[in-house]
Amino acid sequence: MNDAFRTTVLHVTTGSRETVKDLTRECESFLADTAAGADGLLNIFVPHATAGIAILETGAGSEDDLLAALRDLLPPDDRWRHRHGSRGHGRDHVLPALVPPHATLPVIAGRLELGTWQSICLVDTNGDNPDRQVRLSFLG
Repeated sequence: MNDAFRTTVLHVTTGSRETVKDLTRECESFLADTAAGADGLLNIFVPHATAGIAILETGAGSEDDLLAALRDLLPPDDRWRHRHGSRGHGRDHVLPALVPPHATLPVIAGRLELGTWQSICLVDTNGDNPDRQVRLSFLG
């Protein structure tokens, strides 16, 4: 393995309700330990069939707006063919088609190049699985 590639896994508890969890600080901490001031790319990947990664503003209501939009697009009801788990769980398996399970972001001089209001968030609508893993990988 190349010295310019580093990876780690975050263990995130999301709880029993749909949630948007800000991971920006964890990503910045990972880069502080691994990027050493270098340029490169940060890849964030959630290896779950019912969660995704979104880049959005946090703290001003956008998290609730996103979850409301997802409820409108993917209602938690009995219309889904995928029927194991709690009521409406089939929608959770469609989520990654709309909120992908990954994001790749530029890193310049060891720092994330996010816009002023952008944050890196785990989006999880699956209350049946509160324990998530998120893999962070730096290539520089």
